[in-house]
Amino acid sequence: MKNHYSGRGVIHHPDEPILLAEHIYVRYDGKIALEDLTFHLHAGERVAVVGPNGAGKSTLFKVVAGLLEPANGKLNIYGEGPSGHICIGYVPQRSQVDWNFPVTVADVVMMGRVGKLGLLRWPHSRDWKLVRQSLAEVGLSDLAHRQISELSGGQQQRMFIARALAQEAELLLMDEPLSGLDVHSEQAIFDILEQLRQRKVTVMVATHDLEQAAENFDRVMLINRRMVGFGKPADVFTSERLMLAYGGHLRLVDADNRLVALADTCCEEGTEE
Repeated sequence: MKNHYSGRGVIHHPDEPILLAEHIYVRYDGKIALEDLTFHLHAGERVAVVGPNGAGKSTLFKVVAGLLEPANGKLNIYGEGPSGHICIGYVPQRSQVDWNFPVTVADVVMMGRVGKLGLLRWPHSRDWKLVRQSLAEVGLSDLAHRQISELSGGQQQRMFIARALAQEAELLLMDEPLSGLDVHSEQAIFDILEQLRQRKVTVMVATHDLEQAAENFDRVMLINRRMVGFGKPADVFTSERLMLAYGGHLRLVDADNRLVALADTCCEEGTEE
C-alpha cells in the first residue's frame, strides 16, 4: 500500500498500526505517572481504558494527543512520531473546559478545521459544509448557534465528536465522556461511535464503568501507571487483575444496574488521572 500524507507533510504508513506505544514513561515532579507502557491499536477498533483515579488515563491520552512529552519511550501514529499529526481528535474531561467561553457550537466544530486551514486562514465553503454535515450527523444542527454553556452534558460530548468529524480524525480520544450522562444520552454517544467504526475511526474511551467497557468495546486496557491487562474484556476483567489494578481499595458498585469500579483513593498532587 502507498504511503499518504495527513496534513503538515506528516506521512502515514498504512501498513503500520494506527497507534504504537513502546515503553512509555511519564513523570510529574519526580513521580512516575506512567511506567513502561507498551501496546498498539488497530484501525477501526474501540478500546476502553480503565483504572483507578491517578492511574494515568488522562496522562496517556495527552501523550497520544501530542500534548505531553514522555520522559522515555516511543509513540508512533501510522509509523511516525506524534508531532504534526492532525488526524487525532481529543475530547478532554468536561471539568477541564471553560464552558463560559463566548463561542457557539458551530465555532467549536469549526476549530476542528484549524489543522487543515492553518491559524491565519479563513474557512472556505467546503469547511463550513463539513461543519454543517458534522453537526447533522450528531443531531445538533438546531443548536449550531447556541453558546456552549447552554448545552446538556450529552450535547456537549456530541459537539466534541462533531469537531472530530469536521477534523476528519482517524483516532478519537475521549476522556470520561459518559460520566454523569443519563442512559438516553449514553446510547446516543454509542450510536455515533458505531458510525465512526464503520468509517474505520479508532476510538479510545476512558471510563470507570466496567460493565459498560465489557459490553461496548472490542478490547479493554486496565492500567495503574503500568499495564495490568490489555485484551478482550473477559480475559482482562479477572479478579486477580482487578485486585492488582485497584488493590485493597477496590469497590464494585451497582449503579443503575451496571458494575462501576470505585476506589477510595484520589489523585496525588501533581499527577493526572
